[in-house]
Amino acid sequence: MDFIWTLLFMAFIGALIGAFTNHLAIKMLFRPHEAKYIGNWRLPFTPGLIPKRRDELAVQLGRTVTNYLVTPDVLRNKLLTPEMERKAEAFLQKKIEDHVLHSDKTLHDWLHVAGANDVVEKAERKIESLLDAQLLSVRTKLTSGTIEEVVPMEWQERAKAQIPVMTNYVLKRSEQFVDSYEGKVMFQKLINDFLESKGTFGGMLNMLFGDSNSLVEKVQREALKFINAPGTYNLLHSVIDKEFEKLQKRPMEELLAGFNWDGLFTSVKAYANKELALDARLNKTIRDYWPNGSEWTAENLTPKVTQFAFDQAQKQLEESLKKLKLDQIVKEQVDTFPVAVLEDLVLGISKREFKMITILGGFLGGLIGIVQGLIVLLTN
Repeated sequence: MDFIWTLLFMAFIGALIGAFTNHLAIKMLFRPHEAKYIGNWRLPFTPGLIPKRRDELAVQLGRTVTNYLVTPDVLRNKLLTPEMERKAEAFLQKKIEDHVLHSDKTLHDWLHVAGANDVVEKAERKIESLLDAQLLSVRTKLTSGTIEEVVPMEWQERAKAQIPVMTNYVLKRSEQFVDSYEGKVMFQKLINDFLESKGTFGGMLNMLFGDSNSLVEKVQREALKFINAPGTYNLLHSVIDKEFEKLQKRPMEELLAGFNWDGLFTSVKAYANKELALDARLNKTIRDYWPNGSEWTAENLTPKVTQFAFDQAQKQLEESLKKLKLDQIVKEQVDTFPVAVLEDLVLGISKREFKMITILGGFLGGLIGIVQGLIVLLTN
């Protein structure tokens, strides 16, 4: 019976020693946090393993992150996937619709956001300046040189081609007038005025030719013969043609003398401002001018922008990670951590496993104590 109590006592002591030494070994991973000194002599095993090797741990952790955790392949497989591309496209499309295409902001508001103020006034002044310059240029061009030099040759040829038509029109209208009642009245009045102006001689002519009506009819017939004579057409055509040539040689300034250019300029500028109506046009939203913007951007813009972004990300991913120097960032961050934070981090992750190590130490210590007790029994 004494032997059993001895065996149990040795097992208890062995378990206590095993558990304590394992627990102490775990604590010595982190503690003490700083080196301890007696005078100038540093105590062994101070600071703990991890505080002592923190620089090496930081470097190794940085290498682990860059070589195994955050690698180009990992990012491609996790982030640059077709599913992520579809989500990014939908996100981009929604943001464009919410903040741009379906926004209540007017074009005035967007211009103000872009830093463009007093756009309407500036645009109207610019338009008036351009119109003044263009209208002055037109005026200078129209009033410089002769009609032949200013008017396009095609117009002049078309006008000249209308001379035969004009000649026929004049003769036709003349024939209709002479043969009409109005023509007869005009001839009668002319004859009567002529005879009255000649006094006694006119009276003698009136007696010689008889009634003035018969004389008017004779004059009408002769006038009609004259109008229908071939020579009349040639004469009138020649006169009109010569007058047209004279007109071509006249200065445009003389032809346009007295034209109200200032009034024209004012009317043109007022019409341009009225038709442009910049202020009213800029008080509308993008949706007013582009009601199908969502459909167009969803089909033509966001897919291409997203695809371009993902293509560039894949091409530049490895180079970008190199430029980020993640290993250096991790090292710097670990170096700045207090040792207590590192301890809490490791223990927070492995607390259960460390307890099992302590229990395992106690179990092995107890087992060793039993073995020792059996050895003592056998040797005695």
